[in-house]
Amino acid sequence: DYLNFGHDRNQVKIADLEYFGHSNKACFMFDYSNQFDSMSRNFLHTDDLKRISKADFCDEASAKSWGCHSGEYFSGVWKKTLGFGMVGAIGKTDYSNAQLPFISSSGGTWSE
Repeated sequence: DYLNFGHDRNQVKIADLEYFGHSNKACFMFDYSNQFDSMSRNFLHTDDLKRISKADFCDEASAKSWGCHSGEYFSGVWKKTLGFGMVGAIGKTDYSNAQLPFISSSGGTWSE
C-alpha cells in the first residue's frame, strides 16, 4: 500500500528501491514470527507483485534486494511484472560485518 498510496505517485515517483531484510526465492519476509518457527506472518510474495502499480516508478527506476535467495526467482518475477530489473542474491547474504550485506554462499553471486 505504501508504494501505491504513500505519496501522490503522479507527483512523487520512486526512483530507487532497496530491500534490506529476510527473504527467500519467492518473497520478502518483513518479520520472523515468534509464533511460528522459521516463518513470517508479514511478507510480500511474488503473487502480490501484480498489486504494485508500474506507474509508481520513474522510467529509469532501479531496485535491489539484499535478502537471501531473492535473485533465484523473485527478481525475475519482479522484472516480468513491473517492467524493470531487480538485482538479487543467488545464495545467502550475510549482514554480520556492519557494512553492506555480502554473499556468503559458495558460488553465490548477484543477479538480475
